Amino acid sequence: MTTAPMAPRTGLQAHRDSRQWPMAQIVTKLRDIVGARLVAYLGGVKETRAVREWADGSRQPASEEVRQRLRDAYHIAALLAERDSPGVVQAWFLGMNPQLADRAPARLLREGDPEQVTADVMAAARAFIATAS
Repeated sequence: MTTAPMAPRTGLQAHRDSRQWPMAQIVTKLRDIVGARLVAYLGGVKETRAVREWADGSRQPASEEVRQRLRDAYHIAALLAERDSPGVVQAWFLGMNPQLADRAPARLLREGDPEQVTADVMAAARAFIATAS
């Protein structure tokens, strides 16, 4: 008995990369997708200079919580970028989302309990991809 080949799981590479890459690479790739200002917002800093320093490795985000938030944001952004342009991904992070009680995913990631909101935001991203296909 033979089975049909399975389609690659959407986001699997993004997940691997988000867990294996060094922080400088995560920040660089996230910045490429959503822009330095949004990375600064997610990282809880006011200036994009900090983002540049994170990307070049001369500085680290302030806490493990911030580093994890940036890894999670990269995972979600890379998942969305598999199907949409960086402009669409950035707009998705900033816009009100009906899957998230009309709250912006970026705001939830920055202000919410990481244990709770990351799964909710990931589910909203997967729902967005499913409806866009």
